Amino acid sequence: MSEGGRSAETPLKVAVYPGSFDPATNGHLDIIRRAAKQFDRLIVAVLNNTSKQPLFTLDERMGLLREVTADLPNVEVDGFRDLLINYMAQRQAHVIVRGLRAVSDFEYELQLATANHKLSPEIETFFMMTSPEYSFLSSSIVKEIAKFQGPVSDLVPPCVEKALRAKNA
Repeated sequence: MSEGGRSAETPLKVAVYPGSFDPATNGHLDIIRRAAKQFDRLIVAVLNNTSKQPLFTLDERMGLLREVTADLPNVEVDGFRDLLINYMAQRQAHVIVRGLRAVSDFEYELQLATANHKLSPEIETFFMMTSPEYSFLSSSIVKEIAKFQGPVSDLVPPCVEKALRAKNA
């Protein structure tokens, strides 16, 4: 047996939680914290989608996520711009973590999960229901509120609130 009682033959349970995280919200952090308890390693994979104009750069988003997950030793923050399935193969991960806020999210997420499974049958998608207090929360809503100097302290971690205020100053 090696560290943590795991034999050398037992593979790590590695999951990837992908998203744009522009910006990271308390809802994202809720999913990250809960998923980190379920897997040996959780990679929060920040998508660098060149077809969108994010408020925060990839490096800023990754830096904020690293700050808010610093107390979670099995969480790693990384960026990617490839197909998620290709990224999963590179990182030797077999589980995709996705958060569901409402029934309306499920149809879209089911399409993604089905497409990913078609492309790579060994990949599973692990759906987690967002805690009820975050069921309405999205990065788009946070950005809109912050743009007009509205209160976001209950919606995002303090470092993200500070970064939003700086962007909208």
